[in-house]
Amino acid sequence: MRPRTIPGSSGHVRPLRLLGDPALTEPCQEVTVFDDELARLVEDMYATMYAAQGVGLAANQIGVPLRVFVYDCPDDEDHRHLGHLVNPRLVEADGPVIRGPEGCLSLPGLEAGTPRHDHAVVTGVTVTGAPVTVTGAGFFARCLQHECDHLDGGLYVDRLTGLRRRRALRAAAKAPWAGTAGAAGR
Repeated sequence: MRPRTIPGSSGHVRPLRLLGDPALTEPCQEVTVFDDELARLVEDMYATMYAAQGVGLAANQIGVPLRVFVYDCPDDEDHRHLGHLVNPRLVEADGPVIRGPEGCLSLPGLEAGTPRHDHAVVTGVTVTGAPVTVTGAGFFARCLQHECDHLDGGLYVDRLTGLRRRRALRAAAKAPWAGTAGAAGR
């Protein structure tokens, strides 16, 4: 028997915002109130992430402009990292820059080789306000950087250049969900 509940088990799945939605391009606001509503938001974010089969989710991806993200992500050694961060700040991104496949729940079904540092450190707090530092390497470092980008109003396609960027945006414009998100105009 588990000593605690599974993250997201009491949450509700919320609709995802897709490429072209203005909620994804605005920097998120600091969380200042640590209450039951924040705890419910985190539960809903886990439920939404799991329903969409993702490894991370930022609050603005469900239309909430707050600096919060959740993750359930393996690293390159297949160790599972599970948690959430409120008011996260990327304080370190170093090591070799690796161009690896990256996708996003706000661009479902698409991915592109995106450059990211192989090591990342993020600081923040929990839903109760307790300080936390999360360190990641490999794929988990990519996830941490990706989610921090979301909270600053960025998407992985913003890190692409040249042909890679044009191909990714062309694929997004042709995606079945493009008409619902305004992606065709990007």
